Amino acid sequence: MVNVNTHPGRVLSGMRPTGRLHLGHYHGVLKNWVNLQNEYECFFFVADWHALTTHYETPGVVGDNVWEMVIDWLACGINPKLACMFIQSRVPEHAELHVLLSMITPLGWLERVPSFKDQQEQLRDRDLATYGFLGYPLLQSADVLIYKATEVPVGEDQVAHLELTREVARRFNHLYGVEPDFEEKAKQAARKMGKKNARLYNDLRQRYQQSGDREALEVAHALLDGQPNITVADRERLFGYLDGSSRELLPEPDVLLTPTAKMPGLDGRKMSKSYANTIGLREPTDEVERKIRTMPTDPARVRRNDPGNPEKCPVWEFHKVYSGDDTRSWVAEECPKAGIGCIECKRCVVESVEAELAPIRERAKEYENDPEHVRSIIFDGCERAREEARETLSEVRGAMGLEYR
Repeated sequence: MVNVNTHPGRVLSGMRPTGRLHLGHYHGVLKNWVNLQNEYECFFFVADWHALTTHYETPGVVGDNVWEMVIDWLACGINPKLACMFIQSRVPEHAELHVLLSMITPLGWLERVPSFKDQQEQLRDRDLATYGFLGYPLLQSADVLIYKATEVPVGEDQVAHLELTREVARRFNHLYGVEPDFEEKAKQAARKMGKKNARLYNDLRQRYQQSGDREALEVAHALLDGQPNITVADRERLFGYLDGSSRELLPEPDVLLTPTAKMPGLDGRKMSKSYANTIGLREPTDEVERKIRTMPTDPARVRRNDPGNPEKCPVWEFHKVYSGDDTRSWVAEECPKAGIGCIECKRCVVESVEAELAPIRERAKEYENDPEHVRSIIFDGCERAREEARETLSEVRGAMGLEYR
């Protein structure tokens, strides 16, 4: 059985609504999403069920932040015309697929996911001895597989989660094999392309299977990629029928490694709400300026005329993100000889951060003033997501013997 990439470039990614978004989210995730939506078919979702795995005792944290997070996404440039944006819990098919996959997933696979013990260690103040917490990597698998995503953008620390998803898909396909009535469904799919295209497809298929004509195979692939009137599932069937293979019901997604987030916090550590070292995407100008101006600097530089070491200063990390070569060279040359003071050094950072945040704030204000428009975007996204999810779930239920009458 061949795992055919039947809809190149479908990406799935989500974010938990546990607080206001900050520059760490923007540089670590959202800027990447903005680029991906121009290259792939993207599904971006609010992972509210995932948020409950660690915040089940404070559900208000989740509810209060869902719509605020969506506004931040839109303000940062996520375009609902290019990407499908939806809320996880509004697509209950995720939960049903999670249950069905749990029937075949060995317990040991979940217990060995590295973040299981890591997060229990880091979040000792919370009771995480729950099935929801143990099973959330499998829910992530369901999130990905129900849309048959071909790539999932993750950092290196999340690769193990995606490997679990690949293993679950592999096990499902091994247990439930080929789609029932595959050949007949493939023939029906070909007819949906219209008589002319169906005839061309069948001719190309015959040329490839009878004489190994690789050019015919490539032309057929191009033909299928250009068909707007067939579903993702039908396209998969036709790819599999074309080369004599079948079709895996749950294709294994590939890792799409994202660049390591370069956004430091105000204290030099990773920017994180838990460290109280963040700059929010919609923080007022005066608050942004206050935070940067009060950032700690090289502890050896007590007075204005003391020489400093940029490598020991958190402000230097901001320069690496926001300043050009000329400004960084200026700081690197003048700071060690006390040629500039910390106020001068920080002023450049304030201006650059403000230049980035000002348009985000402005766009966010438009969405804040029109909450019904924001809700309509998510409503449409949820409907589109459910259509895709229902189709996959129907196939899974059939393969598992649950589509009886």
